[in-house]
Amino acid sequence: MTPVPDLQQLIDLIRTDAGSDDVLAQLATASTTITELTDTSDAALGYFVDQARAAGRSWLEISSVLGVSKQAAHKRFADSASAKPSFERFTARTRSVLEAAPGVARQHNHPFVGTEHLLLALYTQPEGVAAKVLDGRGLTEQAVTDAVQAIAPDGSADQLPADDVALPMTPFAVSVLKYTLDEALGLGHNYIGTEHLLLSLYRHPGGVAAQVLQRLGLNGDAAREAVKAALLELMRAK
Repeated sequence: MTPVPDLQQLIDLIRTDAGSDDVLAQLATASTTITELTDTSDAALGYFVDQARAAGRSWLEISSVLGVSKQAAHKRFADSASAKPSFERFTARTRSVLEAAPGVARQHNHPFVGTEHLLLALYTQPEGVAAKVLDGRGLTEQAVTDAVQAIAPDGSADQLPADDVALPMTPFAVSVLKYTLDEALGLGHNYIGTEHLLLSLYRHPGGVAAQVLQRLGLNGDAAREAVKAALLELMRAK
């Protein structure tokens, strides 16, 4: 097992990052660091729960591995994802992306809709801001598809339910949709466009989409700046 930092190593790291002997500065750095570690740990755990569910493992099996009750595991990883976000602010293009995502998942013989399928579905709206940003940064649909398959290979067709059966969304994917409103409001927008969906994919670093975007050289900060530049260009063109 890969060793993790012990308590003293973590304390030393926080002190170094604080860059000051002031105890309040160190406390503030510790608070930020611990929050980031917790969020990342939760994201990583959620990712592997998603993978276990996609592989057909039951909540009973998952809860046994996690050492918690079936109810506790279901509440943490499933119930939080069951409340669907409101789509009233979604633009027509964004809704079309969501409608296309299950089809993308089926093309890869995946019995679920994950963040990777939301990412690939953005290319079904080439005039959307997200697709333009991705293409503008050299992240072509083929490049992204190849990167997705390197992490989440195509499955077997016999894994898929019948065509008239809706594919479930993973907890990460549902959470990403919920965060789109935060991304929109953060940019001062009262609508949710494809660009907000793209930025929301970074909210879960353990998700396949975020991993792919990072590996292809587009981190969250760069994506945000690219989105702002694309929106400014659109405003100038009007």
